[in-house]
Amino acid sequence: MARELAILTFQTLDGVMQAPKMPEEDTSGGFTQGGWADPHWDGVMAQVGREAMAAPYDLLLGRKTYQLFAPHFAPAGDANPMNAARKYVATSTLDQLEWNNSVALTGDIADEIASLKNQEGPLLQVHGSWQLIQALLTNDLIDEFRIWTFPVLVGAGKRLFSEGTVPRGLTLIKAGTTATGVTMGLYRW
Repeated sequence: MARELAILTFQTLDGVMQAPKMPEEDTSGGFTQGGWADPHWDGVMAQVGREAMAAPYDLLLGRKTYQLFAPHFAPAGDANPMNAARKYVATSTLDQLEWNNSVALTGDIADEIASLKNQEGPLLQVHGSWQLIQALLTNDLIDEFRIWTFPVLVGAGKRLFSEGTVPRGLTLIKAGTTATGVTMGLYRW
């Protein structure tokens, strides 16, 4: 049985997923609203852990997200389940991947990911990785969307569903909220 691919992302009410946690996380395009999720963070990660990260998974990350995550999560050792997950990294520039269980994906990323999906294994889960998500959307490789929407408007920034997104209906499979007004929506095609 082939495995599925789910994205897990945080976005603002106006659809921006860029730099939710830290101001300096991603300033590309002159983005100055980084850290927009902080005032609403209470309860979100506990809900993410229960609803989206409790079952076994492998990670699929873009290079920039990998470089943000590795120094933060790798030192946590067994205390963080992401360290046990295999990490597939879409990159054309990294020669060495220091975080344990990391594998570089090079060449045609859509073909590489389609091949991964045809293999046996746990769910492939994408965190962050805006550019990678756009390629996955274009190539119809996403099976499930795990989206946490924060009650914040930031205007400009990298949007989860950017120009060129193919119109398509989704089915809500689960919803929830946190005490700070963050909504969770799990959707399938």
